[in-house]
Amino acid sequence: MEAKLCPDGSYVSRISPKCEFTPCPLEKQNQVCFKNYCFNVELAKTAEEMKNGLMFRENMDSDRGMLFIFEKEGEYPFWMKNTLIPLDIIWINKDKEVVFISENAQPCEEGKPCLSVNPDKDAEYVLEVNGGTAEKIGLKVGDKITISIL
Repeated sequence: MEAKLCPDGSYVSRISPKCEFTPCPLEKQNQVCFKNYCFNVELAKTAEEMKNGLMFRENMDSDRGMLFIFEKEGEYPFWMKNTLIPLDIIWINKDKEVVFISENAQPCEEGKPCLSVNPDKDAEYVLEVNGGTAEKIGLKVGDKITISIL
C-alpha cells in the first residue's frame, strides 16, 4: 500500500479506489469540509485575488480548491474567462449552507461570448473545485459545510 509522508513524520495511506490521499492530520491549511470530504483551499479575499481566481491553471489536485470570501452576503455571479479546466462552482450562504451548485462549468470558448452563472441566491462564500467533484461526493443544495481558516 502506498503512503504519503506528513510534515510531522507520520504517514497517511490512500483512501479511495481513485487513489486519493487523506489530508495529513497536522497539515495546517485553510480547509472547507463537506461531510467526510475536505478540500485544502487557496483564499480569494481581495478584489485582485477574486479577479484572477483560478485563471490559467492547467490542472488542480482533487483535494484542492479556491474559496472566495465576500465581505457580506449577496448575489455573486461567476464566469469562466481564461479558466482552462472545468469547475464545480458552489455558492454557500452566511450560515455555511450550500445554496447553489453549478456543476462542471466549462471554460469559455475563444471567440464566443463568455456567459456568467448567476444563481440568484445570496452567498457569502463561493468554492471552486474540479468539475465533477460535487456529483462524486454527493454534495447537494442544503448541505452544511465547515470552513477552517488559519
